[in-house]
Amino acid sequence: MPLSPQRRRLLAGAASLLALGLAACRSATPKPDTGRLRLIAESRWSHRLHIEGTTAGGLSGIDYDPIRGEYLLISDDRSDLDPVRYYIARWPRPEATQPEPIGVVQLQRPGSGPWPNRRHAVDGLPVPDPEALRLRPATNTLLWTSEGDVARGFGPALYESTRDGRFLREFPMPAMFRPDPAQRRGPRDNLTFEGVTLTPDGRFAWLGMENALMQDGPEPTVGAPGGPCRFTCIDLQTGQPDRQIAYVPDAIPLRPLVPGTYADNGVSEILMLDADRMLVLERAYATGKGNSLRLYEIDTRAGSDVLAVDALAPGNHRPTTKTLVADFATLGLSRLDNTEGMCWGPPLPDGKRLLVVVSDDNFNPLQVTQFVAFEYTDSTDRQP
Repeated sequence: MPLSPQRRRLLAGAASLLALGLAACRSATPKPDTGRLRLIAESRWSHRLHIEGTTAGGLSGIDYDPIRGEYLLISDDRSDLDPVRYYIARWPRPEATQPEPIGVVQLQRPGSGPWPNRRHAVDGLPVPDPEALRLRPATNTLLWTSEGDVARGFGPALYESTRDGRFLREFPMPAMFRPDPAQRRGPRDNLTFEGVTLTPDGRFAWLGMENALMQDGPEPTVGAPGGPCRFTCIDLQTGQPDRQIAYVPDAIPLRPLVPGTYADNGVSEILMLDADRMLVLERAYATGKGNSLRLYEIDTRAGSDVLAVDALAPGNHRPTTKTLVADFATLGLSRLDNTEGMCWGPPLPDGKRLLVVVSDDNFNPLQVTQFVAFEYTDSTDRQP
């Protein structure tokens, strides 16, 4: 069975202590940098920074509001420290300033009021595990995902809320995402909707699974890639799933320092490049070795539609292919941590895109809340 979130965090904390003394925060076998990401700036928030009476941390999703010049950052705190919330920050000049927190907004439950935490769970209502968010410019509303409350029978979810946190709706999900009490199929706990991204026209939202559904294959191991993750396209006008593709995450690139101890790999965020192409961030961790981060590009048209396929198996679908954009180990960062958020910032002076990422520190003092800004060069802009 997959580890619980609490167990993952305990293991991560113990292993981070080991990793501090090692120069092993890099991939075991770094792939050559393709030159499409150039480091502009790196910054951090202090551990358990207090913002308007709340404890900041667990930042697992980020988006940028070009009208207000603000970054929106969702915390994956399951209301254990403070109710479900997102933070607002400004970072107008990454090369010269620090990200400045300017506010926090509580995301409300249906009917108003804060979502419950695990100690005070309410019958018929999940305890959300927030993971990703995107601003819908056309409606000035927020889309945000929860990995669900699988142990209590609630699957992963996509919600829409107003900017001030009022709950608007939950999108219906295909039956494949419903938890199975027998644990033979459906989503694995804490391995579901890790990413969300919007198409440029704002009509569709893609949801990215961290790992495969149980019926679709195993989690990745050091020696083998995992089963295919389902990326689901939601039509925001109808509220219904439109199509779905399969993406295969890498084998775990880092071997734990002590054989047999914890290691994982999965998709931590997705981001549209244009109407069809998408960036996919894979994040791996191995006890005693630290993290690995690899950014890939895919074309959503390259994979067959698997929305009607009950269980993915060789021969019954065509996974999308992927092309390496960058191995973060080659980009000159001070360390690699649990990066889970990714968004486009304001255009750079030369017209190139600004790519901003943020790490989830798991509220662990041995990890960091790390902001990184990159200049991004599109593959279509590079000289042959």
